[in-house]
This record gives sequence, structure tokens and C-alpha cells, in this order.
Amino acid sequence: MLLLLLLLLLFLSLSAPSSHSLSQDGLILQQAKLGLADPSNTLANWSGASSSNPCAWTGVSCDPTTSRVVSIDLSNANLFGPFPTVLCRLPHLSYLSLSNNSINSTLPPLSPPPASPSPTSSSPKTSSSAPSPSLPSLPHLSHLDLSSNNFSGHIPPEFARFPALQVLSLTNNLLTGTVPAFLGDLATLTQLNLSYNLFDPGEIPPQIGKLVNLEVLWMAGCNLVGEIPPALFGLKKVVDFDLSEVVQIELFQNGLSGELPPLGWSKLKKLRRFDASLNQLVGFIPDDLWRLPLESLNLFGNRFVGGLQESIALSPNLIELRLFDNQFKGVVPKDLGKNSPLKWLELSNNEFSGEIPAGLCEKGALEELILLNNSFSGGIPVGLGQCRTLTRLRLSDNRLSGDVPAGIWGLPFVYFLDLVGNSLTGKISESISLATNLSGLLISKNRFEGRIPDEIGLVGKLDEFSASDNLLEGPIPGTLVKLTQLGRLDLHNNKLSGEFPIGIEACKKLNELNLADNELSGEIPPELGSLPALNYLFLSGNRFTGKIPLELQNLKLNQFNFSDNRLSGDLPPLYDKEMYRDSFLSNPGLCGDLPDLCPRKDGSKNSGSVWLLRSIFVLAGVVFIVGVVWFYWKYFKYKKAKKGTEKLKWTLTSFHKLGFSEYEILDCLDEDNVIGTGGSGKVYKAVLSNGDAVAVKKLWAGGLKKEECDDMEKGGSSDGGFEAEVETLGKIRHKNIVRLWCCCTTRDCKLLVYEYMPNGSLGDLLHGSKGGLLDWPMRHKIAIDAAEGLSYLHHDCVPPIVHRDVKSNNILLDGEFGARVADFGVAKVVDVVGKGPKSMSVIAGSCGYIAPEYAYTLRVNEKSDIYSFGVVILELVTGKRPIDPEYGEKDLVKWVCTTLDQKGPDHVIDPKLDSCYKEDVCRVLSIGLLCTSPLPINRPSMRKVVKLLQEVCAENNSKSGKKDGKLSPYYHDDVSDHGSVA
Repeated sequence: MLLLLLLLLLFLSLSAPSSHSLSQDGLILQQAKLGLADPSNTLANWSGASSSNPCAWTGVSCDPTTSRVVSIDLSNANLFGPFPTVLCRLPHLSYLSLSNNSINSTLPPLSPPPASPSPTSSSPKTSSSAPSPSLPSLPHLSHLDLSSNNFSGHIPPEFARFPALQVLSLTNNLLTGTVPAFLGDLATLTQLNLSYNLFDPGEIPPQIGKLVNLEVLWMAGCNLVGEIPPALFGLKKVVDFDLSEVVQIELFQNGLSGELPPLGWSKLKKLRRFDASLNQLVGFIPDDLWRLPLESLNLFGNRFVGGLQESIALSPNLIELRLFDNQFKGVVPKDLGKNSPLKWLELSNNEFSGEIPAGLCEKGALEELILLNNSFSGGIPVGLGQCRTLTRLRLSDNRLSGDVPAGIWGLPFVYFLDLVGNSLTGKISESISLATNLSGLLISKNRFEGRIPDEIGLVGKLDEFSASDNLLEGPIPGTLVKLTQLGRLDLHNNKLSGEFPIGIEACKKLNELNLADNELSGEIPPELGSLPALNYLFLSGNRFTGKIPLELQNLKLNQFNFSDNRLSGDLPPLYDKEMYRDSFLSNPGLCGDLPDLCPRKDGSKNSGSVWLLRSIFVLAGVVFIVGVVWFYWKYFKYKKAKKGTEKLKWTLTSFHKLGFSEYEILDCLDEDNVIGTGGSGKVYKAVLSNGDAVAVKKLWAGGLKKEECDDMEKGGSSDGGFEAEVETLGKIRHKNIVRLWCCCTTRDCKLLVYEYMPNGSLGDLLHGSKGGLLDWPMRHKIAIDAAEGLSYLHHDCVPPIVHRDVKSNNILLDGEFGARVADFGVAKVVDVVGKGPKSMSVIAGSCGYIAPEYAYTLRVNEKSDIYSFGVVILELVTGKRPIDPEYGEKDLVKWVCTTLDQKGPDHVIDPKLDSCYKEDVCRVLSIGLLCTSPLPINRPSMRKVVKLLQEVCAENNSKSGKKDGKLSPYYHDDVSDHGSVA
């Protein structure tokens, strides 16, 4: 009997359901996992091994009462594969976010997934499609976010069937077709986000106006054309209305045209933000729009006319007003800023006149005031001098007059003060010492007078000081040499006197020095030759005396001028060339081998002896010529016989003074001296007879390129690469650009001779066995050096140059690990600045470094280089290659982003780096992420990148602030006041 009872209990225990078995929702989630690639192991606990309760799994939330899955948030999870349609079997699902992954499906309807999933069943169909008809039929789904993936194809009509959807976000994908009208059937929608897709040109569907519950409508970069339909006035609850475009991504631009609807704006009583910038809209702004209680109005980059209504000044909520690049005219309402916490006002490139409103900062919130290129007159309001919140003040190219309020000079948070091209008077105030954040001081083309105050030397962050074309007098203050961040000093055309300030060699970052057309005297200091970054030097039109220092030959000058002074002596040998002749004119005592540089000294007393000497020289010349002709004729046959055994005739073009011949180079071109092989040829190390070494690139014969993923120069010829590299490098003089000594050519062969870099390329050293040699200070210095080289190409070359193949293998290291940018075989000159990027016929660049928009559009601009340099920064921080099997289908950029979000910076930073540098490494990592932003408009200019890297360097010894190494992303305004990159 006891035995029977035990058997019965055992049977009941076996037949009872296990507490550890998965629920139906858990089985569905497991099957969804089977169809996704998960290289970051985000879904590791979706197996049920760690917990049989799916409510405890990553990204999953459940209803506390029923324990049914109601929310799945897998954003930034680094997932690959098609959309997991099995999720459509979760009947209580109300929230689904797969944003910022690599889901690569299209969006057509699919067959429903199997009805009874199980963890042991075969994996679900990995079709290339995304949401099935069953997704819109989920009765409780209210939030669907599929943004920032790789979804393609049209938005399927089934998307009109969502019964309860409130938020639909499909931004930043590859969707095509036009914006569908059936989205107007989603009556429950409160947010519709479609921005930045590859839509075909199409009009805004009027049916969108039926979404009476809509509060946010984002259709930026949707390739919209035509007029804005009046039907949109049905959106009575809309708060945020954005129809703008990103001008840097040509495929995504909107082309809305015509006038804004004249009536109906008053119906949008809840509208707070309206953005229709960078379109082709014309006409007047409707009166009703001015009267709305807006917080933000962006209409820049159109062709609007007329004036600003007084009613805009009455809005109590106005924070942002950006109307630049239009054709507005008239007077700005005098009460603007008095009734609202105005922060940002940009009215540049219009035809506004009258005075600047006095109360713009009355609420104490104004941060940016940018009014350049208008016809504003009168004085600068006194109230702006008390506006301590100001960070940018740009009033250039107007008709302003009178003295600048003293308080403006010392505003503590202003980092850019631009007053160029007005009729302003007075002196530079001593309160300039209080402007501790000022990096750009531009006051040229005014009527400022008096001395430059000594307090200018206390503005430690000053990067650019331009005060040309004024009436400044007195000596250049000696405190200027304390400005160690100074990159540009332009004081030409003033009345400055005295000598060069002592200690100018301390300004190591000085790139341009223009002191022309003043009354300066004394000798040119030899210390100028020790400024490593100096590329532009203009000292003409002064009273300098003495010799031109030989030390100036150490500079890599792109342009210079010493004319109209009182200089004497011989020219430095490097500059004693006809090409530099105009840079030395009108110096009575300055002599050289250049004809007519020194004035002739003829006189009647010596005329006879001069004639006799000339006759003797002429006779000697005739005898010499006859002798040479006879000698050539005598040995003509001998030379002709030996001609077949002589070396081929080479054409050598030098760009610097050489101490070797082409034949000395040729003797070193054997396989034992090969130090590298790339997409365009082999590189040899040539040791010359004097012991120096050079690097020689021999281009592939026949114009063929070696097909390697590392170069991807498809279809190019060696001739094209040779000409591009010679044309580019031959005229460049910069300490961070590899020096091209000369080029040698024959009919069948082309050689480029560079300075030799003993430590090879950054890529080989960083990713090779010697990567441990590069500690963080060294890596940081390499980043700054390379950034300065690229900044020179983008900002200081005229016209600018785009490298197009920035990568760690094209950054070479000298004996002291100083970095130089190399390999300009695919570089391109940006011929016309301001007319858009230049289109290329093929992709040039290297895998893992190519900017996403470049791969789609083949458009060349500086932003492509900045993205590539951002990848180099990530290499320096992580120690990893740009492409590696461990990333799966992703590259280094996406791997860093997803790993940061999931695991933090400790799992990104190279473990070989000392942990004491963690805070600085994190800051540089933030700069790298900023450079690799998917949207080019968000990437800073190379000049800004240099400054950001230098700021980290300046604070290397300061460990105040966060101690946990947590990443603090940078937020920068690097867009100029005209909508282009500054």
C-alpha cells in the first residue's frame, strides 16, 4: 500500500507543469532571437537558462498583473538580420523599439509567422522583409520605433491598419517611394517621424492634415517638392512642425516651393516650433504665422521677402528666430526680446536696416546674436555690453558706427566676437582681459584707434586676432607673445610702430602673421624661423632694416612678402629664385642673383670704363661659344656611339634644394630596399651617398592599380595618381604634410621622392607587434599633428584640398613620432568654394574609412575627410582596426557606438593604455564620435577638431571634474551663420 502511494505521488510530480518552464511569450522571444545576429551578446539571457521569467530579460517589460510582455526596447543593441516577424505573436505588445541597429529588411507584407513557436523548432524564416500584416493588427501597439536601421523599399499600405498607434518613427533609413497618403488614416497618431530617407520627389500628402491628434510632424530631408498644402491646418494639436532639409546630404534635400498658405495658421494654436528652412519658398510670411506664440521659427535658406511684423515681438515664448539667407528688409521690431526669453537670433544675409533693437537681452537669456551682412546702422546697444549670457556676437558687414560699449570687450562667455566691416570707433578696452573664453576677435575694417592694450595678453584662449584696416597706433604689445594658442595675427594697414615684440618664438601655433603696411622698424627677428606652423608671413610696407634672417629658410612658407622696406644684404639661398622676386621689391640694399632686384648705379664719371668692361665680356663670350660649338662637333660621333649604352634620360622636377641626382636614386631601386606596397606602386628606401635616406614611390607600370580593399581606387590610372600627387604636394609647405623632394619621369616610369619617415606608418605601428610603444601622450600628439595637416589642406590652401584617402596607413611618423599626412594620389582640389561638393565618377578611399554619404553620392567635400579622420581617432583610442571579423557586419564606428552604450568606455579603450589617462582618452573618444557623425552637418570643421584636441592637451594635467571616466559627449555649434560649415 505504501509502495502504491509513493508511485502515485511520483506520477503526479512528473505530470505537473514545471515552475521552470517558459511561458508562451518567452517561447516567442526565444524564436525571435534565433533569427537575429547578436555579435555583442545583448540577448544572452533570452535563453531561459539564467531566468525562466522573460520579464527579467534584457529590454523586456511586462504587465505586473498578467506577466504578459507589453514592451520590448532593443535600441542600440547591435543587432543584424531581418525584422523578427514572430514578435507579431505577442498580443499584449504596446511598445516596440529597434532603433539604432542594422536591421536590413524591406517593408513589404509577409506571411504570418508560425502559430506555435517552440525553442526547439527550426529557426524562423529569414526573409528579407520586415513587418508582416500581423504587425499593424496588434491591438495594443502604440509606439513603434524602427529609426536608424537599414530598412529599404516602400512603406507598405498595411501600415495604415494600426488600430492604436500613437508614435511611428522611421527616420534615418533607406526607404524609397514617396511619402504615402495612407498614413493620414492613422487617426490615433501623435508623432510621425519620417525624416532622412531616400524618398522619391513628391508632394506633402494633404491627407496628413486628417491626423487631428498629431503633435509632432518630422519630415526633414524627405525630398519633398511642391507647395505646403493648406490641409495641414487641420493639425490643430501640432507642436513641432519640421520640413527642413540637411544641405550636406544631397539625396535627402527637400525642394518645397511656392508661397506659404496665406490663411489658416491661426488654427494651429498649439504650434510652438516651425521649421521650413533650406527650401525654395518665396513670398511674404503670413500675418497669422507671426501672431502664433512660437518658441522656435526657422525659415532660413529660402527666398522670403518683406519685413518682420511687430507681433513677433509680442510672443511670450520666443526662444529661437533664425531667418538668415533670405531677402527680408525693413526694420527689426524695436521690442524684440523684451517680452520673451530670446536665446538665438540669426538674421544674416538679408536687407534689414535701422538700429539693432535695444532690448534683445532684456530677459538675460541671449546667447547668440548673428546679424552679419545687412544694413543695420546706428550704434551697438549698450545693453549688449551687460548681456553676460552671450557666447557669439557677429555684427560684421553692416553700417554700424560710434564707440563699442566697453562691456562688450569683456563679456566672460563670448568665444567669437566679430565686428568686421563697419564704421565703429573708439579704442580696444582694457576690459578685454575679462574675456577669458574669447578665441576669435575680428574687428578689421573699422576706425578703431589708439594702442592695443597690454591686457590682450591675458586672453589665453585667443586663436585669431584680426584688426587690420584700422587706425591703431603705438607698438605691438609685448604681452602678445603670451598667447600660445594664437594661430592667426592680422594687423596690417594700421599705424603701428616700434619693433617686433621679444619672445615671438613662444607662439608655436602661429600660422599666419600679417603686419604689412604699418610703420614698424628694427630688424626682422631670426626667432621667426623657429615657428613650426608659420605658413603665411607678410611684412611689406614697413621700415624694417638689416638682413633677412637665414633662419627663415626653416619655415614652410606658402606665401610671404618683404617688399617696400629698408632691408639690405643677400637673399637667403632658398628664396633667391625668380618665383619669389616680387616678394623682395623696393628694398634698396637687398641684392641677390635675381635680375634688376638691386637698382642700377650709372654715372658719367665711370661710363667709359663700364663700356670697356662690357666689350671685353662680349668678346670673351663669343670666343667661349665658338669653342663650345667646335667641341660639340668634334665629339659628336663619339657621343652618338655611346648613346646606346647610356642610362635613360630622366626628367627631374625639384621642389626643394636637392643634394642628390636622379641616378643616385635609381641605383637604390632593387627588391632588397622595398619597404611597402600599396594600391599605386612600391615604395623603396634609398640611402644616399651623404648618408641621408629618402623614400621613393615607383608607380605601377602601364597605368594599372593593384586592386586591394585597402585602397579601392577602382578604374584609376597611375598617371592620374602621379599628376594629382605632384600637383598637390609640390606646392604644399607644412610641417605635418610629408615633404615631396622631387619627381623623376621617363616615358615608361614615374618616381616620387619623399622625405623618409623612419617609424613608418601609424597603421603598421599601431596594429603591429610594436603597438605597445605608443603610449597615450604619443597617440594624442599624433592625432593633433595629423589634424593640423588636414586643417591646413581644408582651410589654408587656396583653393582647398580634399585628401579623400585619410587613414592610419597614410599618416607617417618621423624619428620623434611626429605625424605627417601622406599619399595624395587621389586628392582633389575643391575648385569653387560655396558651389557644393564635387561629384566623382568612382569611390576613392579605404574600407572602414569612407563616409556613408560619400558611398551613396560620390560627392567630395571636406566632411568626407573629417569622417575618415574620426575613424583614425577611434583607432588610436581603441587600438583596433577599422574593419575586423569581431565586428560582424559592422565597422569600427558602429562597434564603438554600440559597445559604449551597452558596456561603457572601459570596454572600448585600448587596454594597453595607462588608466591614469582615462579621462583624457574619453574626451578624445568623444571627438572621434563627433567626427564620425552619420550626418555631415554635425561634424566639426578640421580647424575645430584641432582646437578640441589641443584643449584636451591643455588639460592633461588637470584631473578635476568627473573621475569615473564616464563619457561626456561634446556639443558644438560648428555651423556657420550662412548654414555652411565654418
